[in-house]
Amino acid sequence: MTYARDVFALTGPDTEHFLQGLVTNDLAGLSKGLVYAAILTPQGKYLVDFFLMQRNGTIFLDVASELADGLLTRLSMYKLRADVTIDRTDLHVHRGIGAAPEGAFDDPRHSQLGWRAYLETPQASDMTDWDAIRVAHCIPETGIELGPDTYILEAGFERLNGVDFRKGCYVGQEVTARMKHKTELRKGLAKVTLDGQAPIGTKISRDGKDCGVLFTQANGQAIAYLRFDRAGTGMVAGDAAVSWEA
Repeated sequence: MTYARDVFALTGPDTEHFLQGLVTNDLAGLSKGLVYAAILTPQGKYLVDFFLMQRNGTIFLDVASELADGLLTRLSMYKLRADVTIDRTDLHVHRGIGAAPEGAFDDPRHSQLGWRAYLETPQASDMTDWDAIRVAHCIPETGIELGPDTYILEAGFERLNGVDFRKGCYVGQEVTARMKHKTELRKGLAKVTLDGQAPIGTKISRDGKDCGVLFTQANGQAIAYLRFDRAGTGMVAGDAAVSWEA
């Protein structure tokens, strides 16, 4: 699958303050490297996730190409009178798990995701099985596990260093904070074991009741969205048997 990303450059004296009031993570982390974050609806649901990087006073935003136009529209809507300029760049996103090029950053979501770099030429080839890595560590991907009905805590954003609970207000913060302080989540992404295969989006059922949805698969395992109160022995997704260790 093509890893299509767009990179925006945000400049102007209000840039950091502007973003800090929108995104789920604390921009103070830019001094250490990449920051992974999202923008949510006022109801706390996922809109778009991205990486932020700072270089020479400019903040760069790395986002899936399929969401880039919508994000630009939303940022422009929120910008109002803030002194911020947003431009598309010609930078290309590179990623890998081997030796990192000069200027690369560690992927902040998980150590097994290696590095990301922003260069002026496209990445020539990348033979890494990223789906296998994501499944092994239950890491969601834009447009697959991450969609409009997603709550980021159910998607594992706390574990993936994508949300900060001490930074103060941002859009959707109140709902996210309430979910954080519940005793436990009743739904969420989990790694399951498969005996068989089924397409992404196949519903998982148990005893005739829906209990989840199947997503990315690799090496006999998959990422699934589960209702934890219904999940257990005897789950199926299409012709595949599904098992999960709570």
